[in-house]
Amino acid sequence: MRRAVSAAWLCLLAGTAAATDYRANAQDYLDYVRRLQPGDRLLLEAGDYRQGLPLRNLSGEARQPIVIEAASPSAPPRFLARPGANTISLVDVRHLVLRHLELDGRNQPVDAVKAEGHSRYADFITLDRLYIHDHAASQQNVGISTKCPAFGWVIRGNRIERVGTGMYLGDADGSDPFVGGVIEANRVSHTLGYNLQIKHQAGRPAGHADRYDTVIRYNVFSKQDAIPGPQARPNVLLGHFPLAGAGSEDRYLVYGNFFQHNPSEALLQAEGRVVLYDNVFVNGGGDAIHIQPHNDVPRDLAIFSNTVLASGTGIRVRHAVGTPYRQRVLANVIAASTPLQAVEAAYNVALAYRPDLLDVAVSDLTPDLLGPHSQGGRLPQDLVRELVAYPGWQAAAYPGASVSSALQHTLDSSWP
Repeated sequence: MRRAVSAAWLCLLAGTAAATDYRANAQDYLDYVRRLQPGDRLLLEAGDYRQGLPLRNLSGEARQPIVIEAASPSAPPRFLARPGANTISLVDVRHLVLRHLELDGRNQPVDAVKAEGHSRYADFITLDRLYIHDHAASQQNVGISTKCPAFGWVIRGNRIERVGTGMYLGDADGSDPFVGGVIEANRVSHTLGYNLQIKHQAGRPAGHADRYDTVIRYNVFSKQDAIPGPQARPNVLLGHFPLAGAGSEDRYLVYGNFFQHNPSEALLQAEGRVVLYDNVFVNGGGDAIHIQPHNDVPRDLAIFSNTVLASGTGIRVRHAVGTPYRQRVLANVIAASTPLQAVEAAYNVALAYRPDLLDVAVSDLTPDLLGPHSQGGRLPQDLVRELVAYPGWQAAAYPGASVSSALQHTLDSSWP
């Protein structure tokens, strides 16, 4: 196929290698994968790709990642799952961008994207606007999975549906941590198990001793059509960070998301250090937020400016007796059968459950719940000054979530 080299002499004058665009199709694309260097792009024509995308020992650079993407975003290449091999398989890779690809599982018992367990690392991976579907042979089949140390991932703008588990990041025994990731603007639905699970972490690899935030923002996490049973799981489960040493001060920043329906589990379950704000939770089948021990105990956390509509418990924080951690619940609007169970709570608005609002537009839920009281309960200025330091907070002077334009864009997205 065609090979285009642009401005190579300028790159040589600058002392860097020339980046190359390769264009390939379903017959010859693997011939190009092996030759990719920092800054190269592999542009894939439309068609059915039946041999997967094994990526081994590929390293881009921070300013020159290796990019594999659709030649035309409106006509993405379709990778068809095959027995015995994960469709996109990552082993010892860094600084890769995968964009505008369709991964059709055909209900084969494999994962769509997997950082393999025998890999030493998979760092600075960007998964951008992938369409992942029909990987639901069992709950163990995952849309995006990491089973090796994974640092600096960006999982953005993907649609994941009809899969066993949407995203499973980390390993069951707490090894292979997922560190400093950004999970944003994804739509995850129709999963047998979790929409998203980030596993607890037993330790941190050498070289990642700083404090990192894992950011989860502007996503839609829905189990609207899930069926109660042995595979019941929360929409999202967040495990703790290392209990001591490197990584023990890490946090989850969870903001601007929409959590929708679960017939038998909470929409969100978390432990460790969590900051949870400007989210909307709607569950006509049970509870919304459970902060509780799982593999350890909840640590320092702040839950503020969320709007909750739940037929069960709205927010429940199980404080571990004798621990020094501060767990604040502030300025939320909670309409539930049991609105709030927490030790340290202030400026919240507790209301009766309103099933008539289950189908209201997400952006309308807070004002519809508050009704004529929407201008009451202004928050103290010192609290507003404190909260405005958190990234992405909508800086509302009143309780409840303010829906951002970024979340509205995710809700309105028509991809694929």
